[in-house]
Amino acid sequence: MPEPGKKPVSAFSKKPRSAEVAAGSPAVFEAETERAGVKVRWQRGGNDISASDKFGLAAEGTRHTLTVRDVSPADQGSYAVIAGSSKVKFDLKVIEAEKAEPVPGPAPAPAEAPGVPGEAPTSATEVEGGSPSLEGSSSAAPDGHSAPDDPIGLFVTRPQDGEVTVGGSITFSAHVAGASLLKPPMVKWFKGKWVDLSSKVGQHLQLHDSYDRASKVYLFELHISDAQATFAGGYRCEVSTKDKFDSCNFSLTVHEAIGPGDLDLRSAFRRTSLAGGGRRISDSHEDAGILDFSSLLKKSSSFRTPRDSKLEAPAEEDVWEILRQAPPSEYERIAFQHGVTDLRGMLKRLKGMKRDEKKSTAFQKKLEPAYQVSKGHRIRLTVELADPDAEVKWLKNGQEIQMSGSKYIFESNGAKRTLTISQCALADDAAYQCVVGEDKCSTELFVKEPPVLITRPLEDQLVMVGQRVEFECEVSEEGAQVKWLKDGVELTREETFKYRFKKDGQKHHLIINEATLEDAGHYALRTSGGQALAELIVQEKKLEVYQSIADLTVGAKDQAVFKCEVSDENVRGVWLKNGKELVPDSRIKVSHIGRVHKLTIDDVTPADEADYSFVPEGFACNLSAKLHFMEVKIDFVPRQEPPKIHLDCPGRTSDTIVVVAGNKLRLDVPISGDPAPTVIWQKTITQGKKVPAGPALDAPGDAGASEEWVFDKKLLCETEGRVRVETTKDRSIFTVEGAEKEDEGVYTVTVKNPVGEDQVNLTVKVIDVPDAPAAPKISNVGEDSCTVQWEPPAYDGGQPVLGYILERKKKKSYRWMRLNFDLLRELRHEARRMIEGVVYEMRVYAVNAIGMSRPSPASQPFMPVGPPSEPTHLAVEDVSDTTVSLKWRPPEREGAGGLDGYSVEYCQEGCSEWVPALQGLTERTSILVKDLPTGARLLFRVRAHNVAGPGAPVTTKEPVTVQEILQRPRLQLPRHLRQTIQRRVGEPVNLLIPFQGKPRPQVTWTKEGQPLASEEVSIRNSPTDTILFIRAARRTHSGTYQVALRIENMEDKATLVLQVIDKPSPPVDIRVTETWGFNVALEWKPPQDDGNTEILGYTVQKADKKTMEWFTVLEHYRSTHCVVSELIIGNGYYFRVFSHNMVGPSDNAATTKEPVFIPRPGITYEPPNYKALDFSEAPSFTHPLVNRSVIAGYNAILCCAVRGSPKPKVSWFKNGLDLGEDARFRMFSKQGVLTLEIRKPCPFDGGIYVCRATNLQGEAQCECRLEVRGEEPTGPEPRMAEEAGHQLGLCFLARQLLWLKGQ
Repeated sequence: MPEPGKKPVSAFSKKPRSAEVAAGSPAVFEAETERAGVKVRWQRGGNDISASDKFGLAAEGTRHTLTVRDVSPADQGSYAVIAGSSKVKFDLKVIEAEKAEPVPGPAPAPAEAPGVPGEAPTSATEVEGGSPSLEGSSSAAPDGHSAPDDPIGLFVTRPQDGEVTVGGSITFSAHVAGASLLKPPMVKWFKGKWVDLSSKVGQHLQLHDSYDRASKVYLFELHISDAQATFAGGYRCEVSTKDKFDSCNFSLTVHEAIGPGDLDLRSAFRRTSLAGGGRRISDSHEDAGILDFSSLLKKSSSFRTPRDSKLEAPAEEDVWEILRQAPPSEYERIAFQHGVTDLRGMLKRLKGMKRDEKKSTAFQKKLEPAYQVSKGHRIRLTVELADPDAEVKWLKNGQEIQMSGSKYIFESNGAKRTLTISQCALADDAAYQCVVGEDKCSTELFVKEPPVLITRPLEDQLVMVGQRVEFECEVSEEGAQVKWLKDGVELTREETFKYRFKKDGQKHHLIINEATLEDAGHYALRTSGGQALAELIVQEKKLEVYQSIADLTVGAKDQAVFKCEVSDENVRGVWLKNGKELVPDSRIKVSHIGRVHKLTIDDVTPADEADYSFVPEGFACNLSAKLHFMEVKIDFVPRQEPPKIHLDCPGRTSDTIVVVAGNKLRLDVPISGDPAPTVIWQKTITQGKKVPAGPALDAPGDAGASEEWVFDKKLLCETEGRVRVETTKDRSIFTVEGAEKEDEGVYTVTVKNPVGEDQVNLTVKVIDVPDAPAAPKISNVGEDSCTVQWEPPAYDGGQPVLGYILERKKKKSYRWMRLNFDLLRELRHEARRMIEGVVYEMRVYAVNAIGMSRPSPASQPFMPVGPPSEPTHLAVEDVSDTTVSLKWRPPEREGAGGLDGYSVEYCQEGCSEWVPALQGLTERTSILVKDLPTGARLLFRVRAHNVAGPGAPVTTKEPVTVQEILQRPRLQLPRHLRQTIQRRVGEPVNLLIPFQGKPRPQVTWTKEGQPLASEEVSIRNSPTDTILFIRAARRTHSGTYQVALRIENMEDKATLVLQVIDKPSPPVDIRVTETWGFNVALEWKPPQDDGNTEILGYTVQKADKKTMEWFTVLEHYRSTHCVVSELIIGNGYYFRVFSHNMVGPSDNAATTKEPVFIPRPGITYEPPNYKALDFSEAPSFTHPLVNRSVIAGYNAILCCAVRGSPKPKVSWFKNGLDLGEDARFRMFSKQGVLTLEIRKPCPFDGGIYVCRATNLQGEAQCECRLEVRGEEPTGPEPRMAEEAGHQLGLCFLARQLLWLKGQ
């Protein structure tokens, strides 16, 4: 029996296989579940499939079938079948008819490879809880997958979740689009968050890659063989190219292998399939029959694999509670999913949490093993003591917690002690202990950090090449961990030579010191609570001239100023005179302030007349102008000369002077006359139409041809102020500081003296930048684009408008981004590259030869929103004489504007006029179109609508004939109802029988040919099925039921056999037929009531008369007589018998009335006779004495070994004299080893030494010669000789002991 808590194997006993089908042919996929009555769903592309003209669904018992009729290339793709928490994926590939090979869908798969018993076929992917697995993820052709929705995604097919049995193999596949890649992508496989699998390649793990040149798709595979339980967990696949990055997470589930006992038990009750009679049942469950659950009795449920409780999603995730209940193989996956980075510390703390604590006498209620609290919240740790007066200490990481402000609060309420921690921070994530005397209890506090939110997003930026770029984003937490990404690829610290990352409190900065064209793209800042996205546009550096230098005409000693303005204030430049660089001095000055460059020449002389140029550094640009020196020609006249005004080249054209607004206007008018004339300056004030934005005036004569007229003349006589007149003897100077539009007009200079007068009209034209245009208007808003329109400015500044500059910004931002660098000539522009769902504003600038106008007011805010795509899976659900029922599924893309509803229209076949089927929009995905003309052939179409308007329509493929279809009645009797239906007494009976037929058929139920009584059973009918329901079954409900389906004169019938079973009655007439020795023979008769089912056996029990405790002797015994053996002599016994059927044992038992006594037979004990053995032995020396030569003055030892029984008496002799009385000789005997020690011998002690051993069995002796040398050596040798003697004696002693031990 499988252990509880193990992960379940598949809910399918037979799984559908991927197939290749010729276009126009049907495709059939079959699946079989382990038990009947399981609800099965079929899906395509993640959407449920329902029965229609295209798809046929059938279910008979445990067998479920999906039929795809008239297969077309549009049907190609990935399909799935779901039963409970198991999901199996398979693929349908459509090939051309002439190239097709017959590959039937439901055909049996080849035999499974050896060494992987019990593993599901690898042609389909299977998932627990809805995730795909096994090798099926790699079986789909790349053509069958659509491009990813992510604009920067690389995967065509992502690796899917998988499951495998211990010892089996599995392959994960990833398809990467290579059509737009210049080099092969880099792919890395990871286990968990850190382990790179490229370093683990070996016997159990291989990495493969290939390239399909036809489809231009790269295939990367991770193959795991001989899977172990430790292989389970989370995996990740990362693919990267030069400028793109993508990743995908998936998990592997490893199931325990099913034991041989389970397989044998299941196969013993498995019936072969009736279809295909000759096919055998294989171990891989292919083409296997259904289980005969009627033969498994009550205990059959014990063989079902329990469901995995972890597949149910918890209402509130507690990471420590999940870890406590998870197996060790799941730790890494759980840590990755919940963002736990300190895996080693987590495991160490978890080990302490799981350690069994000893029973405590000081605590009645201890702390929980772990607590979890969000950062900034409060947590209370409470214990309950056995002694209410006991003192407690609270420790944090082994250190006692002291009272400090309001951070820690200690409470005591009776036997309860509470520690409250306020404003929990990450530093409070630690181990806590409550200590009472020598006893303590521990817990772990896990502080969960809240998600980091983005409070101020990034802003789009537009820069020139070489400029500095700084992105700034503000988040909700100081010091939060963030990631910077460019086009989906994370920017790492290794790239600090290019990027700089800076943190300033809650602000995060990304700095690019010198931007290049490669830096353009989308930049994102990602946090745990979201991300901010902005676009960086890098343009080639281009210099624009806002104001060019103009020709000047000045007189002697006057000042000449050349001024120009460019777009970049950091640009330096060089001034040239006739092509040569101009060197500044005390008279010639060069200045650069912001975007304005000036050349000032004081005290102009004739030598200063030349061509002057300004050349910006780094740009192919040259600004040129000419300086004219004005000479005064005075002819000699006699006195009383009439006044005369001498003007030579007063401007670019005769009598017209052009000045830029804001510049200084100085008119030097030379005069002559004697006596000195009086000079009068007057300005003609005119009134007329304001010149609109358009071409500039080409000639001074145009002014006279305009619709202006003279209104008045103003006398100019001030000598100080912004407009002033200065007159000397030979000239009159008119000066205007900072020319304005009001200074434009015709100025009259009149000179008078007594001789006469002279008058000249000077036309002054002030040119300026245009006025700001009106706010632009936005139209044709699309998914990422819009059309911007605007009107010309009311005043063009006196110069024709050269073009326009357009800017945009996000509504909540303050940074405007320029959309064009080349001037726009038209009054409309289509703006692109906007982000859908973001609110934008637009403004426009007008540009003429003088410069750029002020910006226009911002346009009305607008949001780029695209219309939704077309609805999917439009199908006709039902048709009657006047109605058509349609259903569809939502579009794959709704857009940022959401979905407002659907519109439904229809039209006659061959007609182009579409008629709305309903007024307004509907939010439902189905509709019943009523009041249609009977017999008409209509086409239907459905559109999805949002704020951007209607999307593309989806239209029925064929016209629908509005006419009731007569369908023959047919009962679809499920397989499990075709055999005898067994229910226990008291159980509900719910029999559901689907049927087909149009119009709605009439259903009739009978029992044994008689109508059913309404008080006994309930009948419920619907348009598609009929249900027979009995709330509590009784034995009387057993019998044969018939259901009839009738439409007019057509009828279909089905018969059902219901058997209501109950426990049997006990056996009858139990009696003891014979007693002998330790045995008793019993006999009984079968029960009178078998419970309406077969008696499967009997249980025989015995009970001692003294204790009356019952013990089972026989179980599942089929016969009605038996022999009970191994009874105890002298005891009395009662016997009883229970009867069993498939419901269970009988409630009562048949028991013997009188006890059966086992008599004691007479037996006399006779002890055995044993023969005595003689172990006596005469003495014998196993090791004799050895001749020795010793040195006088040092102890000598003589050793020998003797054996004998009884123990012999030992005597030592020297030259025939007994040494027993001499004190200089010591004799030892231990375990048969005999030793004679001679203390400090002298030469007189030399001679023959004899050792004699005597007992009752005899006598033995051995002798040796001892020589004592008189010379006493010097140095350490005497001691060495003495030690050698001792060691020799010990050696003899050890050898003798070993020998005796062996005997």
